[in-house]
Amino acid sequence: METRVDLQEWFGGIDIYIFDQLLKGRFVPGMRVLDAGCGSGRNLVYFLRSGYEVFGVDESEAAIAQVRRMATALAPHLPAENFCVGSVEGLSREPEPVNREQKPLGTAGGTDKTVGGNQQSPIRNPQSVDVVLSSAVLHFARDEPHWQAMVSAMWSVLKPGGIFFARLASTIGMENRVRLIDGRRYQLPDGSDRFLVDEVMLHRVTAELGGEFVEPIKTTVVENMRAMTTWVIRKNC
Repeated sequence: METRVDLQEWFGGIDIYIFDQLLKGRFVPGMRVLDAGCGSGRNLVYFLRSGYEVFGVDESEAAIAQVRRMATALAPHLPAENFCVGSVEGLSREPEPVNREQKPLGTAGGTDKTVGGNQQSPIRNPQSVDVVLSSAVLHFARDEPHWQAMVSAMWSVLKPGGIFFARLASTIGMENRVRLIDGRRYQLPDGSDRFLVDEVMLHRVTAELGGEFVEPIKTTVVENMRAMTTWVIRKNC
């Protein structure tokens, strides 16, 4: 009898380029995976189902509440504290003291500061995760210092030998179609305003971090409206 696998059920709305890393065997069950800027968790379904130790951070309280509900259903052994309300650049900050009087996430009259300030949270521990995912997050940086702060914070929680995966907007293949606003902020033909990188910048930052490319930079140009680049590097030390 033929058995059909429901790909949507197993993988959810996973980024096809993260799926590509799974097919290449770079992310394996048992690894600690942090989705930095996880949103509602579209990239976490497979990891939750398949024995990974999963963490997530996002500035949206509603998004984190949704991720926690999904984790409870798919990986009930994971503590709710693995999924925190907070900024990506805040990953490298010292944790705030825990306020035990504040109400749990999603309850009336309070926001979840206890998670972001949990000193036991591995998200905030240096060199504690095997994989950091940053899918469609970095191009929302306000400026270059903000972009650098996000990258540095994600890099700081990555173990030596760990992999940093980023999917972000760039000028690659779109140099004559984007309009410079200021610094590295551009207006795209689709009308959006984004922080855009280029190949030279990604090579420079990789060298400054002490990383190495897992594979060449790859860019997809979407109908001359925007370019999305995949940047995958390994932490050497």
